Amino acid sequence: MTDPLGAALKIAGSGLEAQSTRMRIVSENIANARTTGDTPGADPYRRKTITFGSELDRVSGAETVEVKKLGVDESDFIEEYDPGNPAANEKGIVKMPNVNVLIEMGDMRETNRTYEANLQTIKQTRDMISQTIALLKASQ
Repeated sequence: MTDPLGAALKIAGSGLEAQSTRMRIVSENIANARTTGDTPGADPYRRKTITFGSELDRVSGAETVEVKKLGVDESDFIEEYDPGNPAANEKGIVKMPNVNVLIEMGDMRETNRTYEANLQTIKQTRDMISQTIALLKASQ
């Protein structure tokens, strides 16, 4: 028989870990939103992506979340005219990262809310465990 409260802790814990990794990726994307190449015509920073998958935890029998794959967004770079930029080609065009800060901010907000939901689940589960222990002690 599996422990449902232990499984809830395991599931929420895996969610916290996955969202922490997601927040790191989103933060890297935002930090590098204007990072160009070092030489004229060089490729700039490429947006990173994250893919989640589910994993069965054989000990608890719980379906947990895990980071399945870290990848890069293969969409086209944004081209800007900036002849004074060291990364500009002979026409003054600079390749800019394929990072949309508004999308990244939306991802950050969603990540934060999901992280908080998992954290709240852990707090509620711990409270339930504490209440169960208190009830068992009181019945003796």
